[in-house]
Amino acid sequence: MTKKAIVILAEGFEDVEAVTPVDILRRAGVEVTVAGLKGKLVRGARGIKIEADVLLSEAVSREFDVCVLPGGLPGATNLAGSDTVNAFVKNMAENQKIIAAICAAPAVVLAPLGLLHHKTATCFPSMENKFDSSVKHSTEPVVVDGCLVTSRALGTALAFSFAIVDNLCGKEMSDKIRKAVLG
Repeated sequence: MTKKAIVILAEGFEDVEAVTPVDILRRAGVEVTVAGLKGKLVRGARGIKIEADVLLSEAVSREFDVCVLPGGLPGATNLAGSDTVNAFVKNMAENQKIIAAICAAPAVVLAPLGLLHHKTATCFPSMENKFDSSVKHSTEPVVVDGCLVTSRALGTALAFSFAIVDNLCGKEMSDKIRKAVLG
């Protein structure tokens, strides 16, 4: 059965943190849906426009194995400000699906929802002050704790994407993709 991922884009998303997981997941044979929060044409933090496959409102009733939340500001803040995003992410957590957040998204989206309580996580340097005292902050580039995959910043986007594939499709597949893209 084909694994399914959703990557949610809000205005001001960090471009590399969105595109890299989409690319690596698709190379692994994952069916990736790019969902725009408020529109199908979404502008990233560096001005790159990406046309989403669907609006998030059209996708929330579908089943996904992983939800990817790119960081970037104001992208992560825009995600956090959406009741639809918050309800969707909470539902993914309740159903023990993988939630992958990078850069500002762990601190700005996941922490306020309580999804990091008693977990080990990382985020963009200097944003860990948004973690409550129960969160064990790590400075590792990528941290996997149960169904949560968190990562630090744009420079960790490739490692973040491999960690998602590893958890979703297995180490053999992530090693195959790693070898193909790293040479």
